[in-house]
Amino acid sequence: MNLIMPHNEFATSSKISGLHLSRIFELLPCYISIQDSDLRIIFVNQNFKRDIGDAIGKLCYMVYKNSKDVCPSCPVKKSFQDKRVHIREETVQLANGNKRQMLIQTSPIIGDRGEVEAVIDMATNISQIKIDQKELVGLGQSIALLSHGIKNILEGLQGGAYIIDEGLTDEDLELVKKGWNIVNKNIFDVTDFVKNILYSAKGRRLKLETVSPGQLAKDSVALFKEKGAGLHIRLREQVNLYLPEVSVDIAGVRRVLNNLIWNAMEACINDKQKKNHFVSVKTDFYDDDHFMFEITDNGIGMDQATQQKIFDEFFSTKGSGGTGLGLAVVDKIVSMHGGKIEVTSTQGKGTKLTVIFKIK
Repeated sequence: MNLIMPHNEFATSSKISGLHLSRIFELLPCYISIQDSDLRIIFVNQNFKRDIGDAIGKLCYMVYKNSKDVCPSCPVKKSFQDKRVHIREETVQLANGNKRQMLIQTSPIIGDRGEVEAVIDMATNISQIKIDQKELVGLGQSIALLSHGIKNILEGLQGGAYIIDEGLTDEDLELVKKGWNIVNKNIFDVTDFVKNILYSAKGRRLKLETVSPGQLAKDSVALFKEKGAGLHIRLREQVNLYLPEVSVDIAGVRRVLNNLIWNAMEACINDKQKKNHFVSVKTDFYDDDHFMFEITDNGIGMDQATQQKIFDEFFSTKGSGGTGLGLAVVDKIVSMHGGKIEVTSTQGKGTKLTVIFKIK
């Protein structure tokens, strides 16, 4: 197959010297290969060689996917079959092992007798575009979530303020207390809501400080003690006093504990089968090199499908009452610390979440 365009063919339409077909291939900002009917690569450009490898003589799917099987809905095969251009998004493995999202465009090379002699495959790296696309989708979801969340909280504040006004007018102290409890709850909700929005935002860096893990656990439990008592949920803590001080982002770990404790309390609130509920926070060694925060509740628990989704952003089991950010923020902060989370849960019995950090 002759890939060089003779200069005299080009002379009538261009005065640019040395503009050969193979040179054009090298100038294009994409990966180009030409494949035969067996999907064997017979030509690649320099971009392809540099990032994917010198694949001449190799099968396309072995090079792109490190697979022994032809890709489902292979666009090259389709171009051989119907002599048409095909476009498809694929994940391609580079020579260094990294994977990239590619827009694959294939076009048949037709011979003199009308048969497809080969197919040209042009792959454009769209990884950054996909990242930007995901962030734009996330931004749209965040705006919708923010609007919906603030609307609910404002309605709660308005309702509480109305009850307080009625109580003050009637000089009914009990009614005033009832209204203030509603206002106070919504102040807590908006504070928690805004903090989760801030922590879910891109680009926040860890501010590492030395602290006692046990003290972090005690502070978070103390924050919810009164609220737990009002909801008839017993909060308890168990701290190993021999744990060493560690270097963590204190504000971040507090957010992790606060989100997990409140999530556990909500699981208890939503459990109508038991009379007595508890949330336990344990701080201890996980092994010689790691420590853990273990948050256990005897609330409604989760099925296996729910457990697999709880750390997904915007996933919530609480309907309009949940933002789907709390546990996603927990997962993000723990991951930034190089930690991990283990989940054990049984529907109707309760949940245990173990957050594991390295002792530094």
